[in-house]
Amino acid sequence: MDPEWNDSQPIYRQIRDRVVAMILDGLIAEGDPLPSVRTVATESRVNPLTVLKAYQQLEGEQLVEKKRGRGMFINAGARDLLLRGERQKFLSEQWPAIHATIQRLGLTPEDLLRPDNRPSKTRGGS
Repeated sequence: MDPEWNDSQPIYRQIRDRVVAMILDGLIAEGDPLPSVRTVATESRVNPLTVLKAYQQLEGEQLVEKKRGRGMFINAGARDLLLRGERQKFLSEQWPAIHATIQRLGLTPEDLLRPDNRPSKTRGGS
C-alpha cells in the first residue's frame, strides 16, 4: 500500500478505501488473506490501531472475516457486494454532475464512445 496520505479524510478510512480498490481491481481475491495489521502499519508508517480500525470497518461491512489465529480473509461475494454499492454510489453521487456536463456540452453517445474522444465534425467540431 502506498504510504502517502491526504488530509481530506482519516487515515483508517484511506486504508479501508485502498483495500476496497484492491478487491475491485482483482488484486486481492475472495478467500485471500489481508496483510497483517503489523505489516501494513510498518510499511505505511501508521499506528497499528489505525490499521485495525480500518480492518474492523471492513469486517463490519461483511467484506472480510476474522479467522482466529490466522488473520483476516476476504469473504466470498465481497467483490459483488462492493460493485453493487460502488455502482449505486456512482449513479447517485457522481453521475448527475457528469450527465449535466454532457448535456451542457451537447455531447452525443457516439462522441463519448469514440476512441479518440473528439466530437464529430458534423456538428461543427474541429
